[in-house]
Amino acid sequence: MARSSTEEEKCQGEERLDSSAVLGALALPVLVLEPDNRVASVNLAAEQLLATSAAVLTGQFITSVLPSDSPLLSLAEQVRSRGYSVSETDITLESPRIGTHLVAAELSPIPEKPGAVVVCLSVRSMARRMEDQQVHRNAARSVTAMAAMLAHEVKNPLSGIRGAAQLLESSVAEEDRELTRLICEESDRIVGLVDRMEMFSSQKPIERKPVNIHEVLGHVRRLAENGFADRVRFVERYDPSLPPVLGNRDLLIQALLNLVKNAAEAADPVAPEIQLRTGYQQGVRLALPGGEARVDLPLMVGVQDNGPGISEDLKSNLFDPFVTSKPGGKGLGLALVAKIVDDHGGMIEVDSEPRRTLFRMMLPMADTQEAGS
Repeated sequence: MARSSTEEEKCQGEERLDSSAVLGALALPVLVLEPDNRVASVNLAAEQLLATSAAVLTGQFITSVLPSDSPLLSLAEQVRSRGYSVSETDITLESPRIGTHLVAAELSPIPEKPGAVVVCLSVRSMARRMEDQQVHRNAARSVTAMAAMLAHEVKNPLSGIRGAAQLLESSVAEEDRELTRLICEESDRIVGLVDRMEMFSSQKPIERKPVNIHEVLGHVRRLAENGFADRVRFVERYDPSLPPVLGNRDLLIQALLNLVKNAAEAADPVAPEIQLRTGYQQGVRLALPGGEARVDLPLMVGVQDNGPGISEDLKSNLFDPFVTSKPGGKGLGLALVAKIVDDHGGMIEVDSEPRRTLFRMMLPMADTQEAGS
């Protein structure tokens, strides 16, 4: 018996999936913004990323969950002004509500509704972050091996060269003594460089105890403001409820001082600004070498500058020794930071774009009972 046209249409309607159901099934966060940046719709993945239900989000300005200076909003304005899709990799979505997420974003206009924008996000995978961290760990280990080699193979012969030059100085003519002094001065300079490298060679576990990271940041800020960063505007964005870090206070000061010094040198020369950040992030864990044990790294400490950003050709080797873009720079500061963070069992990563470069350290939390004792 043949089906009527009405029955066929009904069957076809049942077979067709509702677009909202398809959107909801996507693993990627997707949301639609109205021309005034109100949220028109979100799928389940976007609800989870923004830590807010669709019922609450729909009709609200996106700035209710993201700051007004979020790079996502500037991308949306680009779409509206240009009329075509834009995409960006490794941008940061950050707010007290959602924490910090590294995402790739693709935004497209909706022709049927001028000004409306579809936002599709792809959260940067932890696997990629672990790969980056392994590169940084390897850089720290390469510095350690190189430091031990330099101390053994270079420093001892240099003392003989310097001694020979001093002996020659007493037996040569006055006009030649300038050369022997030059040999001594250059030998001393190289020994100084090796001495700085020797700090990398220690294989002993560092002594760690509960450390108030805000007190450390305050100390670093005071040092910077009374020295190399006396013209820089500092902005503090701290989580006041942050628990103590399990760390070594002196080494953390050294690492953060290096990051702040780099930020001060890279900041905008007209209106230099450095942001010091702390936050609590759940779900960041790092496998310990040689086993299956994992350590939680919930404490984020960040240093951000408003300079031109890091060039693409430097990003992949940024934490390697002797890699620098600064005239006269030694390229040891970030390598030392990588080693200190590695010695703490932590992670360090960097996100950079014009007018925003953020170095983030993820560190372990001190045991609550130990911190209170």
